[in-house]
Amino acid sequence: MEANNRLQEQKYIRAKKRVEELKGYYWHLVTYIIINLFLSGAQIIEGISENRTFETIFSDFGLYGVWIVWGIGLFFHTFKIFGFRFFLGNDWEEQKIKEIMNKNN
Repeated sequence: MEANNRLQEQKYIRAKKRVEELKGYYWHLVTYIIINLFLSGAQIIEGISENRTFETIFSDFGLYGVWIVWGIGLFFHTFKIFGFRFFLGNDWEEQKIKEIMNKNN
């Protein structure tokens, strides 16, 4: 009975750690979106107030630079949290094997 309780406690600790990791990831994602929208909006408004054309405003790399650099960090955070499952799904290999076997028949 005590072994069962210990096992349940270990499962709870692992699940709690996973929830904390997910919570941290989602905060990172929300912060990324909000701050980048604010910075991009500020740059667009500044460009409009300086009477620059939309082509000039949107061709400025500074508008996309933070999105890209921070996005790389977010990509690695996503990969750390979800691994290949995020990109290929949990049972991607099995589905692909079945699909190829069905095509060969």
